[in-house]
Amino acid sequence: MPWEGTASSFAPVAIGVLLLVACLLAALGKLLPRWAVDAVATVAVVGVVALDVVLLRATRAGRVVTWVGAWTPSRGSSVGISLVADRLGAGLALLAGVLVLAALVYSWRYFEDVGAHYQVLILLFLAGMTGFVLSGDVFDMFVFFELMGAVAYALTGFLVEDDTAVQGALNFAIINSLGAYFTLTGIGILYARYGALGLPQLGEALAGQPPDALLVIAFCLVCVGFLVKAAVVPFHFWTADAEAVAPTPVCLLFSGVMVALGVYGVDRVYSTVFGEVLPHDAVRRALLVLGALTALVGALMCFLQRHLKRLLAYSTIAHVGLFLAAAGTLDGPGTTGAAVYVLGHAGIKGALFLIAGTVLSRYGSVDEVSLHGRGRDARVMPWLAVVAGLALAGLPPFGTGLGKAISEEALSASGFRWGPVLFVLVSALTGAAVLRAACRIYFGLGPKPQDDDQDEASGDEQDRETPALPRVRATMLLPIAALLIGALAIGAVPAVARGVSSAAREFLDGQGYVQQALHGAAAEPPAPLTEAAWTATGVALDVLSVLLAAGLAALALWKAQLPDRLRTVTRPMRSAVAALRRAHSGHVGDYVAWLLLGIAAFTALVGVPMI
Repeated sequence: MPWEGTASSFAPVAIGVLLLVACLLAALGKLLPRWAVDAVATVAVVGVVALDVVLLRATRAGRVVTWVGAWTPSRGSSVGISLVADRLGAGLALLAGVLVLAALVYSWRYFEDVGAHYQVLILLFLAGMTGFVLSGDVFDMFVFFELMGAVAYALTGFLVEDDTAVQGALNFAIINSLGAYFTLTGIGILYARYGALGLPQLGEALAGQPPDALLVIAFCLVCVGFLVKAAVVPFHFWTADAEAVAPTPVCLLFSGVMVALGVYGVDRVYSTVFGEVLPHDAVRRALLVLGALTALVGALMCFLQRHLKRLLAYSTIAHVGLFLAAAGTLDGPGTTGAAVYVLGHAGIKGALFLIAGTVLSRYGSVDEVSLHGRGRDARVMPWLAVVAGLALAGLPPFGTGLGKAISEEALSASGFRWGPVLFVLVSALTGAAVLRAACRIYFGLGPKPQDDDQDEASGDEQDRETPALPRVRATMLLPIAALLIGALAIGAVPAVARGVSSAAREFLDGQGYVQQALHGAAAEPPAPLTEAAWTATGVALDVLSVLLAAGLAALALWKAQLPDRLRTVTRPMRSAVAALRRAHSGHVGDYVAWLLLGIAAFTALVGVPMI
């Protein structure tokens, strides 16, 4: 039986270790020196990463199913709680562990006297992420997601003496909590109707059922909390407010993995529970519309920012839109492209946030205009920032470029010819914003704009998170370099894309998930791998994105010197841009209204085509 064997203990042990060490540090942290707290937390995460590696290797032979407390199914029924690890879920758990490890190493001696609170919260955050991706029960997915959320609120407002941090945390908490309530309502509808909460039990109960309004509503409500956490438009408003004020290592986790887990949750619930009930075309249409809208809004808002952390937050929103558009094809190539893109983006965006943290620590600001030329004395960081900006635009052979290329081809093959245009435009805009900021800060390129000439005010400027640093510490530089190298390896090592392709095909096999998790059926032999590799078209589109990013960055740097005739071309867009800015008002009441509008729109996109 698949739930018998050594591998089945890895998932609960990984979660248990994190919870246990977090409790111990909370109780004993005041008695330990700072270096000991850092060391204990880091060693615990290293151990969990090792368990995740072993678990990922074990999933090559099929899903690893664990019934907690040995409450295994009897005749297809069970009241037990299951953890089901397939290759994609185990891979995401490993990604979360690696990013948390990078955040902890970067954070060594980063904060002043904070006891063990920071490390405790980080360990609980990883426990929530690990439990979420491995849970085989929709209610336990909700529980772990809310553990992750509650910790995220605390981490966002960690610098509690800063009023803007508290405000950002409150906006984050209110919007995400409302999304969670809607998700819980959807779960309640499913339980009331089918008397089950397990993903395989629900998948089996719904198989062959005719789609009706209640099922559509249940699906959309369950997905709302995931879409909010994924920062999908119009559920995204909390994101920039939170990441602008959260500690920089925390932003690495929010943008690197947490938002991607929201996309994972939507696809997991649909493929396992609703895939045999709700028509693919209706769900695909809804996800593609939301994905494209999210990508465009995020890219435009990203290009308008001068506050580095807000710039990177909106870039994350833009790329989440691309992930959702690729995964929204609901087929193997699209899911493969989205997964590869997530892996590459995690490394690049994580490195960029850590670079922003070094800028804040050294120069006391994250406003690219006020920092004009301040980084000329830096030797290594300028080149790391430029490489990361180019990689964000899709520079081959980084994983971002490969994920972008696979996703573009998947959308084109599915009949969505606008896919490559969307990916090229969004990648170019987000990459250009990063390159513009890097060139201003580290090379002093372009005239320094006057405040009244700027498109976007600096906003909620942030104080230093650390004492002023005369130079970048090795513990800060090492995670940045490691994340960039990891993102390069994702695209440069062919076995990675092939493995992700196989994992994506297994992930979409909802019936296989049900049979193996609920009935102990043997895993299906692996089908021949779909080729997921670089192509001439993909490389050409990636190069085009990089060239456009460089060109847009140059135009932004020297726009004051452009002829008046060229500058008037953008004037018709200014009213639309102004309206978009007004929508991002910072008022939580406005965000709640957008949340309700988004729920109605998503339900209409899914349900109306079935009427």
